[in-house]
Amino acid sequence: MNKRNLIIVSNRLPVTVKEENGFATIIPSSGGLVSAMTSFLTSGKIKERHQLRKVIWIGSTDADEKTWKRATKKFSEENFEYAPVFIQKETNDLFYNGFSNSTVWPLFHYFPSFATFKNEFFEAYSEVNRLFMDELMRTAKPGDIIWIHDYQLMLLPQMIRKKNRDAVIGFFLHIPFPSFEIYRLLPNEWRELLLKGMLGADLIGFHTNEYVMHFLKSVHMLLGAEDEMRSLKFENRMVKADVFPISIDYRKFFDAFENPAITQLRDELRQLCRNRKIIFSVDRLDYTKGIKNRLIAYNHFLKKFPEYAEKVVFLLLIVPSRAEISQYSESKQEINEMVGHINSTFGNMSWQPVIYQYRSVDFENLLAYYTCCDVALITPLRDGMNLVSKEFIASRKDKKGILILSEMTGAASELHEALIINPTDKEDVALKIKEGLEMSEEEQMRRIELMQHRLKDYDVVCWGDDFLSQLNEIKKRQQEQAAHVLSPRAQHLLLRDYQSSKRRLLLFDYDGTLVPLARLPQLATPGDSLFKIIGKLTEDVRNSVFIISGRTRSFLERWFSQLPVNLVAEHGALLRWKNSQWKSPAATHMQWKTVARNIMQSYMRRCANSFVEEKEFSLAWHYRNSDPKLGELRSMELYNELNDLFRNYHVQVLKGNKVIEVRNMGLDKGTAAIRIKNAGDYDFILAIGDDKTDEDMFRALDEPYAWTMKVGDELSSAKYNLPDSENTISLLKSLAAL
Repeated sequence: MNKRNLIIVSNRLPVTVKEENGFATIIPSSGGLVSAMTSFLTSGKIKERHQLRKVIWIGSTDADEKTWKRATKKFSEENFEYAPVFIQKETNDLFYNGFSNSTVWPLFHYFPSFATFKNEFFEAYSEVNRLFMDELMRTAKPGDIIWIHDYQLMLLPQMIRKKNRDAVIGFFLHIPFPSFEIYRLLPNEWRELLLKGMLGADLIGFHTNEYVMHFLKSVHMLLGAEDEMRSLKFENRMVKADVFPISIDYRKFFDAFENPAITQLRDELRQLCRNRKIIFSVDRLDYTKGIKNRLIAYNHFLKKFPEYAEKVVFLLLIVPSRAEISQYSESKQEINEMVGHINSTFGNMSWQPVIYQYRSVDFENLLAYYTCCDVALITPLRDGMNLVSKEFIASRKDKKGILILSEMTGAASELHEALIINPTDKEDVALKIKEGLEMSEEEQMRRIELMQHRLKDYDVVCWGDDFLSQLNEIKKRQQEQAAHVLSPRAQHLLLRDYQSSKRRLLLFDYDGTLVPLARLPQLATPGDSLFKIIGKLTEDVRNSVFIISGRTRSFLERWFSQLPVNLVAEHGALLRWKNSQWKSPAATHMQWKTVARNIMQSYMRRCANSFVEEKEFSLAWHYRNSDPKLGELRSMELYNELNDLFRNYHVQVLKGNKVIEVRNMGLDKGTAAIRIKNAGDYDFILAIGDDKTDEDMFRALDEPYAWTMKVGDELSSAKYNLPDSENTISLLKSLAAL
C-alpha cells in the first residue's frame, strides 16, 4: 500500500495563538477531543500500521491569517502539520454560539426547550462547513484519509463527497445522537440536510449502540434508507454506522499516580480536608452535566444521614465554558446559590461541606483530585461518553475509590462496576453516596480492577486504530461491490453480445427492477416511457421478452396486455405466452391458505402499517411501511411460525424484500426460467431482478451466454449488480436503441 496522509478535521485546532508584548506564540489547547486524539496520533505504531506519511490537522483559529503566519514562522511540531481555517468573527459567533451550541447541542442532549431555531444560525453553519471544505480541497491528495469530528461539521462529509466521490471519509459524533422523536423537532430542511451530510462519510462512528440505533431510525424515517447489520445504501454507496466508544491514554493516567509532584498535591488536599472522606467532581460548566441535581442530592444526603456531618467534604470543581450563552451564565448563578445554601445550612466554623472552585486546572492538579478522593460523583443528565469517569478509574493505581456514575452517560455502558444512578433521583444518589463511602477496600479493589482491565484493553490507541481499520474495511467492501457493478466496459461487451446474437431471451422482474418499490403495491404502476422501451424490444423478432413477477395475473394483464410480451405471474405459478391463455405448470392445492391467512392477519394487527396481499397461488405479508425494527422482529416470528406449521406440507415459506410469502412448493422463478429457456434455442439471455425470489432465476440461468443482474448492492448469484431501477431502465434504453 502506498503511504497516504491522515487528515484530522475538527472545529478547533489543538493549538492556540497567544499574543504577548508584541510577540505571537503557539501554545497547546485543552479539551477532551484534543487530549484523546493527540495521545492516539502520537502513537508510533499507528503511522506504521496504517501506512501514514504524515498527519495534518485542519481546524479553526481565533487568530487572523497575518498573526497565524507570524506565530508559526519559527514554530516546529514533529507530530502534526496544521492547516488553519479563518472565520469572520460575526459568522463564527452565529455558527458556534448559534447553531452548534444553541440549536444542536441542547437538542441532541434532550433539552429541546433550550434549542433556538434561527435561519441565520443555519446559514452561518453551512457557510463555515463550506470554508472547511475549501481548505480540505486545497490540502487533501487522492487516497488521503479524511477523519471529521463532531457536531459542528455534520454537513462537511457530503460537501466533500460531491467534490470527490472516491474520497475516504470517516465521521465521528462525540455527543449523543437523540431519539427520532427529539431529532424530528428540527425544521424539515435542516434535519434532512444534516443526515445527508453525515451520510457523505463511508463510516460514521458513535459512542454507544443506542446512538447508532437512533441515527439509523432517523435515516429510515426521513430519507427512506434501510440498514442491514448497520450498513445502508445511500446514493448508490454503502455507508456503515457503528459503535466506537472513545477511550483515554490509560498508561498516562495510571503511571501518574506515583509522580512526586502529584503525590505532594494529593497530600496537601487531604490535609486541607483534615482527613475527612472526600467526594469529588469536575465538569465543564454546562446545564447537561447535572451539577444542580448533584448538589440537590448532596444536600439530601447530608439531611438524610446527619451522622456524616463534619466527616465528609465535597470538592466541586467547575471549568468555565461558553459564558456568552445565557443558559450557561444562569447555571453558574444557580450553582453559586446552592453551594452557599448547603454551606450555610450544614457548615460551621470548622467545617465547610462544599469547597467550590470555578477555574481550569492543569494535569497534575487534576490527578491530585482524582487520586485523593474516596468517591468520584459524576452525574450528567446526558453525556455522549464522559472521559472523566475513565480518567478517574485509570488514575487509581492504589485500587481505591468509588465511581458513582449517571446512567445517562455513554461510559455507563462500559463501566458496569460503578455505582450506576439516575441523576434526577436524589434519594438514589444519596443512598449510593452512603454505599460508596462505606464500601470495603476489598470490594473497591475488585470493581476497579475489572474496570481498569477493560480500559487498558481498549485505550485511545485501540479506539483510533479500530475506527481506521473499519474505515479501511468498508472501502474494501465498496470496491468489491463496485467490481460486480456493471461497468461501462462490461456494458459494452453486453451490447456487443446482444447485437451479434440470433435468438434472445429477456427476463425482467417488475417491482424494484422496472419500477421503484412503492409504499403500496398498487401504487407501483408503469409509465409511458417503460411501455415504449418494452414495446421497442418486442418489435425485434429475435427477442422473446418476459415480465416475470410476483404480481397477480390480473395486474400483469391490466398493464401489459396491449404489448406482445410474455407474462409470468406469482413467481412462476402462472405463465402466459403472448397471444395465448394462462397456464399453471403443475397441479396445486390450496387447503393451507385459510390457516396461513389467519396467522398473517394476526401479525398484521400486531405490526402497524403491515398488510396482507392475497394472490391465487400464494399469500404475502408486507411490512415495508412498518417501523423497521418492529417489522424485522415480527417477520422473523412469522417466518418461524409458518415454517413450523407447514413443515410437512408441500408448501414453501419465503422471506423476500420486506415481505413473507407462502406458496406451493416447486412454483418459483427458477423452475419457470428453465421451462422458458428449454422452449427456445437461445444464444443470448438477459435476466434482471431485485429480490431474493429472483435468486432461483439467476441460479437456473448459469450459462456462459447468460447475463444475470441483481438490482441493488446485496451479494447475489447474479453475475453483475445494477445500483437501482433507474439503471435498469437506462440499460434497456441502450438495448432498445440498437
